[in-house]
Amino acid sequence: MSGSTSPEPLPAPARRFEAGDAVAPRELTTILGERIRVPDPEALVHLQFRRFAGCPICNVHLRSVAARHDEIVAAGIREVAVFHSSVEDMVPHQAALPFAAVADPGRTLYVALGVESSLWAVLHPRALLAGLRPAALSVVARGKRAGGRTGLARGETALGLPADFLLTPEGLVRAVHYGDHANDQWSVDELLALAAA
Repeated sequence: MSGSTSPEPLPAPARRFEAGDAVAPRELTTILGERIRVPDPEALVHLQFRRFAGCPICNVHLRSVAARHDEIVAAGIREVAVFHSSVEDMVPHQAALPFAAVADPGRTLYVALGVESSLWAVLHPRALLAGLRPAALSVVARGKRAGGRTGLARGETALGLPADFLLTPEGLVRAVHYGDHANDQWSVDELLALAAA
């Protein structure tokens, strides 16, 4: 409808994946223009689905991943973070990350891998508290100084849920976690333990 500012309805996700399922290979383009393969034939891939580009909870989490990126690489893991935002909205927030960040504003990957949305994403007490912590507020301010949006861009939603996939070079899901709220994702310690298992 012309002139409407309401968010577009979210596409219905495919079925949820489980450990042992195969993921179709894809070639993705990062927000910096690099072409990457998922799965990666030479490494495990931690494919993590985040929410919108300016999401303070997501960006605090990604800073914790970035701080330990050397350990992650040493464990044979390639990080790939996906947002349902445009490249333009992601660059101010994610361009400095030491790993791949991918824009999926049409939510093609989200739908294909069963990543969902829920009102509980933002109403869960752990999500509410995480969004009000000083680190989250600092990340919002940093993104704003870099020219990023502090609110939602057209097509983005605060209702997205995170998800984590650990993919083998052969394209099998070694482990998967679908978050129940906005702050429900693997820690770096959990990721490293799963890769070593």
